[in-house]
Amino acid sequence: MSRHRAVALMLLVTLLWSSAGVVARHLQAAQGFEVTFWRSAFTALFMALALTHLQGRRWLRSVLKAPRAVWLSGLCWAVMFTAFMQAIMLTRVANVLVTMALGPLLTALFARLFLQHRMPTHTWWAMALGSAGVALMFALQMDMGAQHWRGMLIALAVPLAAATNWTVLQHKARAASASADEPDTMLCALWMGALASALFTGAVMLFSRWSWSATPQDLLLLGGLGLFQLVLPCLLVVRLSRELPAPEIALLGLLEVVLGVLWAWWGAGEAPAAASLIGGGMVLAALAFNEAINIRAAR
Repeated sequence: MSRHRAVALMLLVTLLWSSAGVVARHLQAAQGFEVTFWRSAFTALFMALALTHLQGRRWLRSVLKAPRAVWLSGLCWAVMFTAFMQAIMLTRVANVLVTMALGPLLTALFARLFLQHRMPTHTWWAMALGSAGVALMFALQMDMGAQHWRGMLIALAVPLAAATNWTVLQHKARAASASADEPDTMLCALWMGALASALFTGAVMLFSRWSWSATPQDLLLLGGLGLFQLVLPCLLVVRLSRELPAPEIALLGLLEVVLGVLWAWWGAGEAPAAASLIGGGMVLAALAFNEAINIRAAR
C-alpha cells in the first residue's frame, strides 16, 4: 500500500469515528441505556460476521483460549462503548470529544507508572497543557446544569479505560505477536467488549423496567453506527497499523475531535461553547506538539 493511500484511508477512519455525535442527535425516541444497547449489539453482530469471514470459526476458539489480558481488554472496550454513548446523550458532543482527547496523554502516563517506560520531557509538558485545557473547560462551564456535569464526568471514563486497555495489551505483548496474532487478538477483544456492553445495558433495562422505545429509524441509525462508526474503521486501522507508524496514526486520529464538533455543528445545529473551543484547542495543541516530536524522532 502506498503512503498516500494509507494516509487517505486513515482520514476516512477518522471521519467515520467522528460521526457518532451527529447521528445520536437525530434519534427519534431511543434514549439512555437503550441507545448504548442497540449500538453495542449491532457492533457485536457485525464484528462476529467480519471475524467469521476473515478467520472462519477459529476466532471463537481463540476467544475461549484468550489470556486474561485479552479479557481485560474486552472489559475496557465495554466501558468505552457504554460511557461514550451515555455521555453523548447527556452533554454536548464537543465536551465529550475534548475529554476523550486526553487518551493518548493518559496512556503515556500509565505506561510510565505501570510499565516503567521512560517518558520524555516534551510529553510531560504536553500532558500538563492538555490537562490544563480540560480543567479550563470544566472551570469555564461551572454554570452548566447537573446533566452536563454528569455527562462530562462519565466521558472521563473513556480515556481512562482506553489508557488501561493499551497499557495492559502492551504489557502482555510478545515479540512474536507483532505479526498475524496481534490483529486477531485486538479484534476479538473488540467483539468481547461490544457483547459485554450490550449484555450489561440490556440487563440494566430489564431490571429497571426501562421502556423500549426505539423506532425503525433509530434502529437503522444505531445499526449504521455499529457498522460504519466502529466495525469498519477498526478493521481498517488494524490494517493501517502495518503501514503507518503509531505516532502518525495517533496524530491523524486527533482530527476526530475537530470533525466530530463540526459534524454536530453542521448536522445538528449544536454550536460548541467557547469554553469547549478554548479547552479543545489546548488539548489538540498539546497532542499535536507531542506527536510531531515523536514522528521527527522516529524518522
